[in-house]
Amino acid sequence: MSKRKAPQESPNEGITDFLTELANYERNVNRAIHKYNAYRKAASVISRYPSKIQSGAEAKKLDGVGAKIAEKIDEFLSTGKLRKLEKIRQDDTSASINLLTRVTGIGPAAARKFVEEGIKTLEDLRKNEHKLTHHQRIGLKYFEDFEKRIPREEMLQMQEIVLKEVKKLDPNYIATVCGSFRRGAESSGDMDVLLTHPSFTSESSKQSKLLHQVVEQLEKVHFVTDMLSKGDTKFM
Repeated sequence: MSKRKAPQESPNEGITDFLTELANYERNVNRAIHKYNAYRKAASVISRYPSKIQSGAEAKKLDGVGAKIAEKIDEFLSTGKLRKLEKIRQDDTSASINLLTRVTGIGPAAARKFVEEGIKTLEDLRKNEHKLTHHQRIGLKYFEDFEKRIPREEMLQMQEIVLKEVKKLDPNYIATVCGSFRRGAESSGDMDVLLTHPSFTSESSKQSKLLHQVVEQLEKVHFVTDMLSKGDTKFM
């Protein structure tokens, strides 16, 4: 339902945070997707590194960390900050675009358009909700929630509710919570549920009913309060 969250806490959270911030800047402001991908890959690799990185040279041994990123890591480790990021943060336009793109449903092009119209903060968005799509309104409404990760304990409680309500409807439903939760993560960015039923075929004229009645049941028990989209085979 939400945009990708930051990686789970790791011994190198400071490094992954600044790499993610640089990645978002390159995508949202410069539209340099190749740089965005490079920073994201490095952040992902470093987030899984089990011990605290002591130098850029150590980081460079990891697949996905090149010489330029290693230099930035050295600068961050020695000074606690990054000159490039400090400069970016002082640029109002860049900062505003980066902020607005954190709202699910607002991409770089839409964020830039909002900024050109003088809409630069979350409060500005709230004052101009009539300009937002349904998806963007939901993203703004739950902005703080979408920024947080979901603890595994809470995911287990949510799983129990979903499985119970699905089986109430029809014991032949099979609901499986997938993604990072299934892989054993201590926290997750969102909850992905794969729903199957023995009567489902891609040609079936009743295929939409199978998903829709599950969504309606989850709404009835107030597990689902808002939705981004509801199709025949996918719901968010």
